[in-house]
This record gives sequence, structure tokens and C-alpha cells, in this order.
Amino acid sequence: MQDVLPGAPYPPHRFHFISGLPRSGSTLLAALLRQNPRFHADMSSPVAGLVHSLLGEMSKRNEFSGVVDDHQRKRVLTRVVSAFYEDQTAEVIFDTNRSWCTDIALLQELLPGTKVIACVRDIVWILDSVERLVQRNVFQPSGLFGYRTDGSIYTRAETLTAHDGLVGSAYNALKQAYYGAHSVSLMLLQYETLARDPGRAMEAVYRFIGETPFMHDFDHAQYDACDFDARMGTPGLHDVRAKVEFSERSTIVPPDLIKRYADSAFWKIPSLNTRNVLVV
Repeated sequence: MQDVLPGAPYPPHRFHFISGLPRSGSTLLAALLRQNPRFHADMSSPVAGLVHSLLGEMSKRNEFSGVVDDHQRKRVLTRVVSAFYEDQTAEVIFDTNRSWCTDIALLQELLPGTKVIACVRDIVWILDSVERLVQRNVFQPSGLFGYRTDGSIYTRAETLTAHDGLVGSAYNALKQAYYGAHSVSLMLLQYETLARDPGRAMEAVYRFIGETPFMHDFDHAQYDACDFDARMGTPGLHDVRAKVEFSERSTIVPPDLIKRYADSAFWKIPSLNTRNVLVV
């Protein structure tokens, strides 16, 4: 069970985290979870960034670190997570950030019993999804690439999959969590499963987090982040269609890029799942 903090709202919040790869269904998952009146879920929040920044400020690089011990560090960081959602009336909070996969050990210290749901998808289809947005919004350079007006699908793929890129950093974080000592707290939810069989996907999520199942409406998913997407110069970035369904299509990713990332979906290879991570 997660610790209850003094002064925490009643009933106390329980926390779980959504992470994984971009363009892999995290917004759709949040849109479905928030149908449950007991749950709060949203797009990526600044909570992970706040935790990382404060952890750095309480490290030895700060001249005052000598007066900060690990108990105080834990208390401060736990309060940050809790305080950000203090006004939420929902009992269960799902915070979303792709970096949470690097922090499972930390999360278990701050909020014992918390779970991380990582949304995953083949890298080729992630690149395809991003490229379609770029080519659709020809008059709006995307913030995903620093609003640059040059480049091609090849330079964009290299930017995305670099070790510090949008996809590359999330992919490396995912592998760390998948092969790490705290993988029992990790569930991988494949985009194809969520889109093709949302009932089975959501049933697995509820079982994983130990919550009572809820009757979700897969014909009327709702999510609106139009203002955020417009500021990012990438309209449609967080669009969620009302009806949850899988759309068959041909990829616009060139064959050589397909070949380059063909073996990226390590979670589909049973022999690599040495820690028996739940993959749905």
C-alpha cells in the first residue's frame, strides 16, 4: 500500500504512472481512464521534471546539501507529487511522463506499491505517425523539431531516435525498466491491443493496478488538447477519435528506414522477457 501523508486529502490519493513511447496510445489510455469518476488521468505533466530538478538541487552539487538527508529528500519529493494533485477529488491519480520508466526504483521509495503502465509501439509506426502530422501541417513547423523549416523524413527520424531524442530517450528508458530489478511494477500495453481490443486492454490495466473493473464507453472517448497542440505547431498531436478502433494503412516510411528499425520491438520476443514482465 502507498503511504498516506500527513495533511493529504481524504480519501487519500493513490498514484500510478503512465509512461512508455510517444505516439503509442498514452493519450487514448488517459481518455479512457478518466471516464471512471474515481480516476484522474491526463497528458504529460511537469511532475517528473519537478522531481528531477529538486533531486538535483538536493544533491552534492549544492553547497547546502550537507544539511539535507535522504529522509528529507524523500519527504520533499513525495510532497511534490502529492501537492500537485491536492485539489483533485479523484481517488486514483495517473500521472503521465515518458521519463517515469527511468524512475521506477525512486517511485517505489516515494509511493510503495505504485505501478507504471508503459505504452509501446513499433518504432517504424511511431515515425510514420509523427511524419503524417508533419506532412499534414505544411504551414506550421513543428515544435517537435524546434520549429525548423528544413529537413526530411530521414533527418527527422534521426532527431527522434537519437539517444536524447523524443523516441530514443523514451526507448532507452523503457529498456531500463523492462530489464531492471523493479520490472514487477511495470506493465507494457501495446498500441495495437488497445486499439483493436480495448475491452481486454482495460481489463488487464485494472487487474494490474488492483482496481475494480469499470464499464468504459469505447464509442465515445473524449480528449481535447487543441490549444497545447497549436502552441506546439503540431495540430492533431493529441487527437483521440471518439470510437476506439484500429485503422489499417500503408506506411509512408521509406523501406530503408523500415529495415533500420525492424527489430526494435524487443517486447515481442519472449526469450528476451527474462523477468516475465506483463505485456498486453
